[in-house]
Amino acid sequence: MNRGDRYLMKLSELAETLEAAFICGEDRADIAFHKVGASDLMSDILAALSEDGILLTGLATVQVVNTALISGVQAIVFVRNKTPNPGVIETARQNDMPLLATPLSMFVSCGRLFEKGLTGLNGAR
Repeated sequence: MNRGDRYLMKLSELAETLEAAFICGEDRADIAFHKVGASDLMSDILAALSEDGILLTGLATVQVVNTALISGVQAIVFVRNKTPNPGVIETARQNDMPLLATPLSMFVSCGRLFEKGLTGLNGAR
C-alpha cells in the first residue's frame, strides 16, 4: 500500500513478515504505518520522531508500554521471543496498545521490514 512516496504496511502484514504472533490487540491488525524504530533504550525512542511508528524491542517491561504511549508509537513488537509479564500485557490492553512477539532477532526483523520499504523513525532509508 502506498501513500505518496512512502510505503504503508498494516500490522497484520508485519506479523506475517516477522513470523510474529499477537499477544494482545489483534483487533487492531489493520493499523497502517510506515516508520519503525528498534531499540532497547527507551530514551532513544523518546528522542526520536516515533509518532505513528512501530517499536521493535527486546525489553519486555511496563516502561516500554509507557514510553510507547508517550511517544505516539502504534504497536510494540518484542524480538527474540521475549514475553512480557501479565502486568505489561494488562497495561497494553488498558491503553489499546497492540503487542506482538517474533522469534527473529532485532537485526533480522529490521532487515525484513527495510526490505519491504519501511523507513526508520526519522524517515531515512
